[in-house]
Formats: sequence, structure tokens, C-alpha cells
Amino acid sequence: MVRNITNETKTMIETELRKGTSNSRIANLLGVSYEQALEVVDAIKESIRPEIGDEIKFTFRKQEMVGVIRKLLTNSAVVEIYWDLSSGTMKDICEDKTIVNFKDIEEFVKVD
Repeated sequence: MVRNITNETKTMIETELRKGTSNSRIANLLGVSYEQALEVVDAIKESIRPEIGDEIKFTFRKQEMVGVIRKLLTNSAVVEIYWDLSSGTMKDICEDKTIVNFKDIEEFVKVD
């Protein structure tokens, strides 16, 4: 099953994982058994897990932010914020580094 993941399915599962959807709900969406869904979800989680040094766009309190991952935790990362590319309204309430849940990462970006 894991070998036959289409790009459409991968995108859908990534979106559902970022929303916090349960594995049983993902199994239902895919129309497969729970065990098969776990295999697919685990494979996709590994493929989307960020790495130290990745530059990301994320949301925090509904504001768009950009930063670089400095440390990985289990389901989140310590991110150094690029203030020149982020919402200035957040500067008063955020430190230069913040914790970002993986589900809040919107995309990986390349900042020159």
C-alpha cells in the first residue's frame, strides 16, 4: 500500500495531519483499514518532517510568520523568526525565537 501513494493522496494526508485529523478518520477518508492507514501516515510523516536549518512559513495567532528551524522537538520546532518577512504586529508579543507546532507549518520556503 505504501508504494502506491499518489501525489493527490499525499497532499490530502499532509493537509489532514496539519489539521490534527485522527488516524482512524484518515483511514476512513482513504477507504482502507486502520493498519494500512497507519503505514501510509507514518511514511508521509517521515517525508514531511522538517530538518534543522529549514526555512518555513507558519501561522501564529492568524498572522503569517517566516523563520528558520534551530532545534527539533517531538511534534514541534524552535524557530528563529525573520522579522523583516513576518507580521510586525507580533513583534510585541513574540521573542526572537518561538515554538512552532509542525501542524502550523504552511510551507517550506527559501529565503536569500
